[in-house]
Amino acid sequence: MSLKEIAKELMAHSENAALITLDSTGVAHVRAMDPFLPEDNFTVWMGTNPKSLKVSQIQKNKLVSLYYFDKKSAGYITLQGVATIVNTKDKKEQYWKKEWKNFYQNSTTDYVLIKFVPNKAKIISEKHQVLGDSITWEAPKLPL
Repeated sequence: MSLKEIAKELMAHSENAALITLDSTGVAHVRAMDPFLPEDNFTVWMGTNPKSLKVSQIQKNKLVSLYYFDKKSAGYITLQGVATIVNTKDKKEQYWKKEWKNFYQNSTTDYVLIKFVPNKAKIISEKHQVLGDSITWEAPKLPL
C-alpha cells in the first residue's frame, strides 16, 4: 500500500478532523470539523457558518492546518496548506450532507464551504508500520 493510499484510508476512518487557524496575534484556534472525503489530490471540502470565527480568520490568513487522528489504527495525518471560502450554489449543492439540515436553516445564507488545498503533509500509521524517525520522531512526508 502506498503512503497516499494509507493516508486516504486514515482520513476515511477518522471520525472527525481538526481545522487549525491562526488569529491576528498568532494564537492557534482548533475546532472539530466534519469534512468530506479527500479528493485524489487531497483537496478537502468542509461546511461552516459564514459568521464563524474560522471564516474571518481564513479571510485574513489562508494558511491553515488540518489534522486527522484514527485511534483504532494508531495513526494520524497532518496537512498544511491554503484554505479559501467558497460560496457558490453549485459547490454548496455538491458538498452538502443531509444531516446538516438542522445546523443550516437556510443553506443559501447560513452555509459556506471551506476548500482546503494541502501543500505539505506528514503521516504516521502504526497499522501499516509507517513510523517516525527513531531519534527525532519526525513523521514521514507524504508526497503531494
